[in-house]
Amino acid sequence: MKDKNDVCVVMQARLSSQRCPQKMIRPFAGDTLTGIILKKLAASSVIPRENIFLSVHEPELVSIGEENGINIFHRSYESAVWDGGEGTHLTGMYEWWDKLPYKYAILINGCAPMMSTETIDNFYSRYLESDSDGMFAVIEKKNYFWNTEGKLIVPWPEGEPCMNTKAVAPTLEAAHCLYAGRMDKIGQGIWMGDFNNGEIELVPMPEEETFDVDYEWEFNLYEKLYRASK
Repeated sequence: MKDKNDVCVVMQARLSSQRCPQKMIRPFAGDTLTGIILKKLAASSVIPRENIFLSVHEPELVSIGEENGINIFHRSYESAVWDGGEGTHLTGMYEWWDKLPYKYAILINGCAPMMSTETIDNFYSRYLESDSDGMFAVIEKKNYFWNTEGKLIVPWPEGEPCMNTKAVAPTLEAAHCLYAGRMDKIGQGIWMGDFNNGEIELVPMPEEETFDVDYEWEFNLYEKLYRASK
């Protein structure tokens, strides 16, 4: 069990995306990607508003956060333009790790507009109740998967002569939407924990809420899907 006063919720954003320039501040279905997720966080019935932070550098993003009444963590220019190159420590990407007065952090993907407040609240509540320091959202997929050598990596359903997705055991796929871990571990170069030893609790979420805007075509398509869902 965790005390909610020990847990902050952070959404990071920047304007240096190469694949979909300015995606976090461009008009998206009458709002912005940043504004949509912040409004869903603000609508939470379980997350204290004072524990929600937007980690940004550029003034345009700061303004969106302030318009939505969200606390601003002012990340550095260097952090905002980080390109994922070799040698960049987690502390450079998550500069808030030793500056915000919390023990744990939940990180929200700001590029997933279909994600619902209900899903966010469920993940938050599960994390408070969990004994695990790390938690990660996943998608349950009932399908057949092979490795690059052509070997089937999911058990073939017993007694099935052909593929049957109703019978195959579910496989868990990374959702890349919700993450949680101890903040002090970031200083050690660890985020969430070790996936190889089972110390990170995996929490399923609806696949239709995981659409992540990385490319221009996704921005255009997901905007149409988001409008239709509204």
